[in-house]
Amino acid sequence: MKINSVRSLPARALGALVACVTAGTILGSPAVGRAETTPWATTEGGRMRIVALPPEPDGTVRGALQIEPRPGWITYWKEPGDAGIPPQMVFSKAGGATLSHVSYPVPKRIANGKLNDIGYDHPVALPFELKVEDPGKPLNLGASAFVGLCRNICIPFQAEFSLALAPVKGTPVEEAMIINQAASKLPEAPSDDFAVTHYAMTQGRETLNLKLKLPEETAAPPQVIVTGPQGHVLFDGANGHQDGDSYSLDMPVGKLPKNYDIKGKRWGILVIAGNRAMETSLAFE
Repeated sequence: MKINSVRSLPARALGALVACVTAGTILGSPAVGRAETTPWATTEGGRMRIVALPPEPDGTVRGALQIEPRPGWITYWKEPGDAGIPPQMVFSKAGGATLSHVSYPVPKRIANGKLNDIGYDHPVALPFELKVEDPGKPLNLGASAFVGLCRNICIPFQAEFSLALAPVKGTPVEEAMIINQAASKLPEAPSDDFAVTHYAMTQGRETLNLKLKLPEETAAPPQVIVTGPQGHVLFDGANGHQDGDSYSLDMPVGKLPKNYDIKGKRWGILVIAGNRAMETSLAFE
């Protein structure tokens, strides 16, 4: 168990990351706004762009950050695993929009020597939603996206985008297809046949004990990923036991941040069972 960090970057790459975060350096090609789909911003390991639909009557703007790693490269989930760079998106407040949330399609566990990454080795789109103050007015919005693209080393990739959004009659077909397809790849919510049925900290909070209800067609043990405090991820299970559609396992918690109080906190959990995935949260009282 390790706390997230940038994977053993060479000094020049680590310096580039610090400069990127603190000074807003743009890596790759700067993008100029073009309706609801920006041009691609590119770098050595891949490319990315933003697609967004016009504001809905209630002020909601649906969009997606498309990331396309080059063959042999990967990008990361919201918790990268043992090392890596999680995606970040920032929208200018001056544009009158607030980022409500970003969603993440089902990732995969990617072995990289002694390290285990959590992410994507294929093109991925991260759906997001904005809230705008006045959906009836045209909106010129600045956005910044920051991701990691990794092969042998991690390359921090930041690009600035401009979006020109305005109410229109009907729905732009191409953009809607991209965003709806991205939404279709998100984990499902808990249901009667796929859920967490019990969870508890045991052994002095050194182990998280889980009991799951799995879909009937599940044959192989599920993959379980638990996200705790930022940068702390659990994906090593022990004592896995399946009895019909019930599965139990223990997950070593590892070293939590100093003076961390779990009471009142919520941890995330993603369960991948066969061709289905379920995501929910664990509330600790």
